[in-house]
Amino acid sequence: MKDSDETMTISEALGVAARRLESAGVGQPRRESSSLLKYVLDRPAAFIIAHPEYALSESEALSFEEVVARRSAREPFQYIVGEQEFYGLRFEVRPGVLIPRPETELLVEAALTVLSPIEEPSFLEVGVGSGCVSISILHNLKRAVATAVDVSDRALILSESNARRHGVAERLALRSGNLFEGIDDRYHLIVSNPPYVPLRDLSDMQAEVARFEPHQALFGGTDGLVIIRELVSGAPKFLAPGGHLLIEIGHDQSRSVQSMLDENIWEMPEPLLDLQGFERVIKIRLRSSGFTA
Repeated sequence: MKDSDETMTISEALGVAARRLESAGVGQPRRESSSLLKYVLDRPAAFIIAHPEYALSESEALSFEEVVARRSAREPFQYIVGEQEFYGLRFEVRPGVLIPRPETELLVEAALTVLSPIEEPSFLEVGVGSGCVSISILHNLKRAVATAVDVSDRALILSESNARRHGVAERLALRSGNLFEGIDDRYHLIVSNPPYVPLRDLSDMQAEVARFEPHQALFGGTDGLVIIRELVSGAPKFLAPGGHLLIEIGHDQSRSVQSMLDENIWEMPEPLLDLQGFERVIKIRLRSSGFTA
């Protein structure tokens, strides 16, 4: 940014970084620059605002230049800083594992509503990712126990780390497998945020998502519904009578998902709206006589 023998103030560093991020197409470049500098300096935002004249040390300037370069390449901010907040908790995130989204918090809220009345609730998460859903449920419902499965070893390692971080590891059994592979119990609830993006949407996605996040956790085939179909067809075998299935879906997939449901197996589905008014989660209850032995 400057010659190595010159110092750079916070104000100067933010100006240079913001221009670089803006040129790279990063939204809100000034805000992103400030957040990156806050991370590098390990200082509160108030310090950044109150001390524009603070001179960065050589190591601080080099570190800031490195993270700005990564963000300019459109690497997600969360992968750079290694964390993302979700449902009031801080989760470690790493490349190769999907970054938690705010809309997925609706899945947690719905799960807590289903499980809270049950004395000893148990649930299964299919596709645990970072662990944000299972861990948030367990953190807020101390008597619950869970099993979670994922095909990604990276996801399972990260989930275990986050579970230990939030003190729920003893109540979360992690298993490697695809969908219901290796599962032989029945649960009060099955919850999943499956890959549901249609492959045709790849060209329209933000660079941060398309280039850096795992496609296996994003794309659900040509129409986005491949994994959801398998969840709907396979879940009855692993639900207790009257148990629930909760699936996060795309904003325009509700009708398609509801059309998959056999009314002899499932009760009337209940779509749940996100903050934008989209039907983001499908809540389905298994009929007491509709489960598979």
